[in-house]
Amino acid sequence: MCETLDNAIKYGLDFINKGNTASYIPELRKVDPHQLGISILQSDGSSLSSGDYDRKFTIQSISKTVALMLALMDRGQEYVFDKVGMEPTGDAFNSIIKLEIRQPSIPLNPMINAGAIAIDSLIEGNDINHKFNRLICFFRKICHNDSLWYNEKVYLSEKATGFRNRALANFIKDSGVLEGEVEEVLDLYFKQCSIEIDCRDIAMLGAVLAMDGISPITGKTLISKNICRIVKTLMVTCGMYDASGEFSIKVGIPAKSGVGGGIMAAVPGKMGIGVFGPALDKKGNSIGGIKVLEYLSCEMDLNIF
Repeated sequence: MCETLDNAIKYGLDFINKGNTASYIPELRKVDPHQLGISILQSDGSSLSSGDYDRKFTIQSISKTVALMLALMDRGQEYVFDKVGMEPTGDAFNSIIKLEIRQPSIPLNPMINAGAIAIDSLIEGNDINHKFNRLICFFRKICHNDSLWYNEKVYLSEKATGFRNRALANFIKDSGVLEGEVEEVLDLYFKQCSIEIDCRDIAMLGAVLAMDGISPITGKTLISKNICRIVKTLMVTCGMYDASGEFSIKVGIPAKSGVGGGIMAAVPGKMGIGVFGPALDKKGNSIGGIKVLEYLSCEMDLNIF
């Protein structure tokens, strides 16, 4: 399998020159786009890695899966999905158009920005600091990494330039979806997206989801099977934004991407996969990371369909 991972990285590297870093976030514009790495954590707790797997990057939209899990634990499935839908959009992750034309005006799913901001408003806590502390502790528990924290430079960069997210947040506040104060919820969202991780961390997250909430390291149940089912289903239908259908056909694994270049994937019952490649395609997904997963899916027969 080590050779397979090395070959997957070599295959993916042939495509990264066709992508670009997320230039609309100034700090992410500075990242070297030529990096590509992968880690796999299998159901028995064994792991393998290749390429730039130990490079730190910000989790960005992959964090939406963890925030959703915490909100479901806090508020329950019925309450959460009364505020946010379950359907794919077919639009860009930061699009506002469906909020304007759809009735009721709720975000279509928790994996787009409007939906994720709404989900953050549902996380329980006395104030934003308490909510973020609960969220980061939950991240650390799932990833088995007590050192996880956010990158302050990226957080401030996103906060200073997040005009589209402010528009989305104000729209859903006006529609009665967002709970609490807009700027406080956005502050939580920007910090959440700026949490710094590596491929091994998101491989662990993927492995816990793959094992229906059970840690492959400790054997303890961290998340309920039902919540894992919900999250993996949304990863299949919405996790790769408006490229989710194509990804399901070519790769066929529940996955969630982020504009920091990460992709977290969960192969049910088998393994979690973490990929990092900051060169993005036009839809905001890691161009090299997708090619690495296409290679692995074919070589290892991972497609769940």
